[in-house]
Amino acid sequence: MAKHLVVFQPMGKRGYIQDGKSIMEAGCELGIDLQAICGGQQTCGKCRVRIEEGYFASLGINSGQVHLSSPTQEEMDHLGSDIIAHGYRLACAAKVSGDLAIFVPEQSQINAEVPQKITINKPVSLILAVQKYYVKLIPSTLELPKGDWEMLSESLSEHFGLQDLDIDYYTLRSLSNIIQESDWEVTATVFMGRKVIKVEPGLVGKCFGLAIDIGTTTLAVYLCDLLTGHVLAAESSRNPQVSYGEDVIARISYATQFPEGLEQLNSCLVGPINDLVRKLIDKAGIVPDDILDVTVVGNTAMHHMFLNIHPRNLAYAPFTPALQSSLDVPARDLGLKVHPAANVHVLPIEAGFVGADNVGVLIAEEPYNQDSTVLIMDIGTNGELVVWNRQRLFSTSCATGPAFEGAHIKYGMRAAEGAIERVTICPQTLEVRFKVVGDDRWSNEGPGIKARGICGSGVIDAVAQMLCTGIITPRGAFNKGASTQRLRRGEELEFVLAWSEGTSLGYDITITQSDIRAVQLAKGALLSGAQILMKHAGVEQLDGVVLAGAFGQHIDKNNAMRLGLFPQIEIDRVSTIGNAAGEGARLALLNLGKRQDAVDAAQWTECFNLSLDPGFQKEFVRAMIFPAPSRSSVVMEELGKGNHCLVDKA
Repeated sequence: MAKHLVVFQPMGKRGYIQDGKSIMEAGCELGIDLQAICGGQQTCGKCRVRIEEGYFASLGINSGQVHLSSPTQEEMDHLGSDIIAHGYRLACAAKVSGDLAIFVPEQSQINAEVPQKITINKPVSLILAVQKYYVKLIPSTLELPKGDWEMLSESLSEHFGLQDLDIDYYTLRSLSNIIQESDWEVTATVFMGRKVIKVEPGLVGKCFGLAIDIGTTTLAVYLCDLLTGHVLAAESSRNPQVSYGEDVIARISYATQFPEGLEQLNSCLVGPINDLVRKLIDKAGIVPDDILDVTVVGNTAMHHMFLNIHPRNLAYAPFTPALQSSLDVPARDLGLKVHPAANVHVLPIEAGFVGADNVGVLIAEEPYNQDSTVLIMDIGTNGELVVWNRQRLFSTSCATGPAFEGAHIKYGMRAAEGAIERVTICPQTLEVRFKVVGDDRWSNEGPGIKARGICGSGVIDAVAQMLCTGIITPRGAFNKGASTQRLRRGEELEFVLAWSEGTSLGYDITITQSDIRAVQLAKGALLSGAQILMKHAGVEQLDGVVLAGAFGQHIDKNNAMRLGLFPQIEIDRVSTIGNAAGEGARLALLNLGKRQDAVDAAQWTECFNLSLDPGFQKEFVRAMIFPAPSRSSVVMEELGKGNHCLVDKA
C-alpha cells in the first residue's frame, strides 16, 4: 500500500505514513502527542491541526487538504465550514492520502511534563519476598556424582533449612558456568523460600526492587534498596495511553474496536515503564539484573492492559474482571527490562472499576485500624471512594470524567508548565490574579508570565472564586448583573481569566458556561457517590476526609469545600496524602505482611454499585448544585479591608 511523507511542525518530525491512516495515528507513529480526550471518537474537538497549503521546498513536499479525506459531519459540527476552509481539521478524523505539512497548535499538544508522584515513605518492617544465601559447594566427584542444581539445592537445605526448592529455567541455563567460574562459592537469591531465581558468583549482598503505580494519567516507578527499605530514586511520566483516550472507557473501546488495540495499549505501558526503569538504574549505578522483585498497582483497566488481558468485559454490566486475586508473574513474561526471573507481584483488585490502586491506598492508610469514621477520596478521571465505619470497609467508583484534570474544559490542559494552577478574584473589582505552573509569581507581580491554559487545580480555584464573588450562582449560572467587562458573551457566556497579552496563545483564556457545567457534573458524581456510600455504610457524620492522588495533593482544600467536592466537615479534618496507591505498592514490596493485608482488604471491602441505589439520580442532581457562599464574619471582615482575594480565609 502507498505511503506518504508527513511532516509535523513546529516539532519538525517527519516520516512515511501508510495511505488511509488518520493524522492522529500518524502522530502516534512519529511520537507526536496530540490531545485525544475522546480516544479518537470525534466527540471532543481537542485535536485540531492546521494543514499547510502549497509547495514547501525546504520540506520537499506539496501539501494541501486535497491530500486528506473529506471532512466528516463531526468535524463540521466541531469546527464549522469557515474554520475548515482556513485549513483546520480534526487529527482523529482526517485520513492521509498524500504528502502533508501539518502545523500542531500549542493547545492541541500534550506537554510531556507532569507533576512528580511522591511517596509517603512510611516506616515499615522488612519482610522480603526475596532473600540471598551465600554457600560454599562441595564439587562433584566420580565417587559422588551430583548435578550442579542438586548440589546447590542440597547445600541450601543443609545450611538454611530450605526444603523442596525449585529453580527458574532461565537461571538454570547459566548455573553451571557460574558455579565453575566462582570456585564453587555462590550467592543464591530465593523467592518466597521455594524458588531460586538468581545465582551469582561469590558473596553478593545487594538487592533491589521496584514499586510501580500505573495511573490513568501518570506512570510512577520507585526504586528501593531491599536491604534497607530506602527509596533510592523515583521517576514518573505521562501515561502515553492518553493518545487513545483520556478515560479508561475510551481505551477499553479502542482495545475492543481494533484488532491490534490491546497490543498497542499494552506496549504504551510496558515501553514507557522500561524507560523509567532505565533512568532509575542509571541514577543508582546498577544494572537491570540487580532488580529482583516488583510490585504493581493500577485501576482495573490499567491492571488488565498491563497484563495483556483484554478488558472488554469491564465495559458492560456487571463489569466482571478477568481475575480479582493477586498474581505473581516472571518479569520476562511481561516484557519488563529487569532480571528475567524477577517476580512481578500484582496486587488484587476489589471489583469492577475499584482496582489494585485502591487496595494500595487501603494498605497505605489502614483505615481499618482507626477508631474513627473516615472517607478516602482518590480523585482523578475515575473517582474511587472508601468509607470506614469503625467496623467494615465500603468502596465504590464514580465516573467523575477528566474535568478535574483540565480536560473537557475549553482551555483545559494538564498541570504542565504554563498551566494556570491558582486563581484569586477580588470581591470588589472582580479583577483576577493567577499563578502558572513553573512560576512562583502572581500574574500582577511582573511581566513575562504567560498562561497556556488552565489545569484542574486552577479550574477548582476559578469556579470557587467565581461562586464566592457572585459571578456565578449556586446553580452554576452566570450572574448577568455582575459589573465587569470580564463577563461577556462569545459562543456562550464566559468569564475571562487571562487577557490575550497574558497568554502564550495570542487570545484570551476563559471559563465558559459549559466549563462550569462540566465541573458540576464531576463534582456531582463525586459528592453524590460519597453521600450514598456513607448512607450505605450507616455513617451520618464523618470524623475525617482524606484526599489521595496527585489532584487531591495539589488542590486548595478550602476552595474544594466551597464547591462541595466532599461532604461538609471542619476543614482541619481534611487531609491530603499524595500518591497513596504508589505508597501501597512500596509497602507491599518491602513487607510480605502487606501483601496479605492487600488480599484481606480486597476481600473485606464491600463494593457498592451506585446505580443500584434507587435515589442515585435524585442525589446526583442535588449534588450538582454548589453550596451557597458563606457570609461569615471572616468574609465580611476581609471585604471591609478591601483585600484582593479571599483565598484560604473564606
